[in-house]
Amino acid sequence: MRNRTLADLDRVVALGGGHGLGRVMSSLYSLGSRLTGIVTTTDNGGSTGRIRRSEGGIAWGDMRNCLNQLIAEPSIAAAMFEYRFSGNGELAGHNLGNLMLKALDHLSVRPLDAINLIRNLLKVDAFLIPMSEQPVDLVACDEDGQLIYGETEIDQMTRPPRELMLSPAASATREAIDAIGQADLILVGPGSFYTSLMPVLLLPEIAQALRRTPAKMVFIGNLGKELSPAAAGLTTADKLEMMEKVIGKQVIDTLVLGPCTDHARLEQRLVIQQPLEAGDVPYRHDRQLLRLALERAIQTLD
Repeated sequence: MRNRTLADLDRVVALGGGHGLGRVMSSLYSLGSRLTGIVTTTDNGGSTGRIRRSEGGIAWGDMRNCLNQLIAEPSIAAAMFEYRFSGNGELAGHNLGNLMLKALDHLSVRPLDAINLIRNLLKVDAFLIPMSEQPVDLVACDEDGQLIYGETEIDQMTRPPRELMLSPAASATREAIDAIGQADLILVGPGSFYTSLMPVLLLPEIAQALRRTPAKMVFIGNLGKELSPAAAGLTTADKLEMMEKVIGKQVIDTLVLGPCTDHARLEQRLVIQQPLEAGDVPYRHDRQLLRLALERAIQTLD
């Protein structure tokens, strides 16, 4: 891959959820349909959690967040998709984008069909694929052997879980497996480690696809301290160790980190450290700086 640029790549796949994945994909927006995001679907908080509790189905919040960040053209459809209800009524706090996705899910054969309808409506070229089309929750086993159900509860854990799992067992979306198999480059992160990055990897077919892929893999580290007390104490090396234990193989070739991020115990990896912070929100990645760092990462990969 040496001397190649992002523009030379045929397929770039990014894994994760929420703001982090949306930020990565929006920084690579110019790749258009050569860019695919595989999105975590285990969220159980906020508007998404309320919809899941009343209507069932997969979590739409992270998917909506990614779509929001990929909207390039202002339109009535985009304004509707981003609208959040205020006040004190039953709709208060609900995001209209979540409700639109849920409604289209009811009208579609598959959740992926609903996503593609919204992508077309919002003129988003990049592909977005839910990690699974089956309703699934994240479950943690704490050091006392107690089971903690749901992302919101897991984010409040003060100590790292002994184990993370998905409940019930679910299948990965077949298009996600195909995308990983066809990728030239795979990006993991940034995002909440336990609740945005790990759920995707916990699907056995995704782990197997990542073990088998010849694509180069880049881990993008967070810039700010995680809000989850358990995750906040993890080093970058800790995170790689946990991810690769689940995957079953050392797969991360390069890391893109902020200048202040601890990179101890990463001597065998290529580490790129440079300023990445956005001017408005310091813990968010600046899209242009992130793209430049990824270009640099590609240049250093054989």
